[in-house]
Amino acid sequence: MDSRIQVRFRDRTTPPHIVTLVLLAGLSALAMNIFVPSLPMMTAYFDTEYQVMQLAVAGYLAANAILQIFIGPTSDHYGRRPVLLAGIGVFCLATVGCLLAPDVYSFLAFRMLQAVSATAMVLSRAIVRDMYPQDQAASMIGYVTMGMSVVPMIGPVIGGYLGELMGWQANFWLLLIVGVLILWISFEDVGETNVRSGQTLRQQVREYPELLSSPRFWGYASASALSSGAFFSYVGGAPFIGTEIYGMNASVLGFFFGAPAVGYFIGNYITGRYAARIGVNTMVLWGSLIVAVPMMCLMAFFAMGLDSKWVFFGFMTFVGVGNGMTIPNATAGMLSVRPRLAGTASGLGGAIMLGGGAAMSAMAGLLLSVETGAWPLLYMMSGTASASVVVILLVIRRERRLKGLDVV
Repeated sequence: MDSRIQVRFRDRTTPPHIVTLVLLAGLSALAMNIFVPSLPMMTAYFDTEYQVMQLAVAGYLAANAILQIFIGPTSDHYGRRPVLLAGIGVFCLATVGCLLAPDVYSFLAFRMLQAVSATAMVLSRAIVRDMYPQDQAASMIGYVTMGMSVVPMIGPVIGGYLGELMGWQANFWLLLIVGVLILWISFEDVGETNVRSGQTLRQQVREYPELLSSPRFWGYASASALSSGAFFSYVGGAPFIGTEIYGMNASVLGFFFGAPAVGYFIGNYITGRYAARIGVNTMVLWGSLIVAVPMMCLMAFFAMGLDSKWVFFGFMTFVGVGNGMTIPNATAGMLSVRPRLAGTASGLGGAIMLGGGAAMSAMAGLLLSVETGAWPLLYMMSGTASASVVVILLVIRRERRLKGLDVV
């Protein structure tokens, strides 16, 4: 499509407005973390254990990962618009189910169904690729990502205050209102953008082995998953640390919890400004180091008895900066391994990252206790970040060996 075409809001014959795309991309992030400061409150409400209630985060990530494998190919076959509208509609219904759930297991079932919000995140990027040429699409996706990164900053803050003032249900009432609003905006503003490739879902899935046989694909996917594993461990463990170790209430925890999101915004800016000049591999390496080294320093602070809420959450900003550099660049690397399979690589790589994130989040919830303090979380975050450094170094080494050869 001609990049000079005028964008008109609520006109489905023109590309979707940037505000619509940011809202679509941010829905899944908001649904993931807005209620996290209220997890201890929800544990008491459902009369269960924190480890069980924390599955509201880990299970959501796992379901999100599985769905990402199929959303892209499904929209290739049936079209972006119907899949997008159906996904947001199901999300709204699942949110109602969360509000009406009589017990923790019913709540968790509807919570897993909320993961269909991944449809909005995945297809917002696919729509940009449909509507714009390559260079302009990259720029648009950058703007969408930076706009989306604001959501994790403000989501826990709003959620913490809502939970403290009106109970944990207020978070899900807000999600329902936002979901219905985005559904209406999408209906009005997003037209069909897909030019069908003719491939069925089965044909798309059949191409997965070609990617899975590529060491470089696994290298980039693993570097992204391990680096982001530090963040997902934080999501699973930080509410317990804040409430049980530092005695923070929901509103204060919501304020501190957004520290990595501030860093992620900064990391995205660094990526947008310097990635083309410095190169994907170097950016991933530096991003992984920016997560790993501060985590080791944080462990040293704790060992010296210098821990506090300001120290713990302050260091988490580096996790966000590192991930803001690692994830987009590792994703670009994944897409470059087999350009013909870029869409498949995007879905599969996202599934690997979120699947690993779900495991790390659940493990953090299981290992933490008042007796252990924050140490299990610190070990997990430091270990996964350090492993990410090792993996990207192996990718760099392999690329140097294969330089000039048509082998990946």
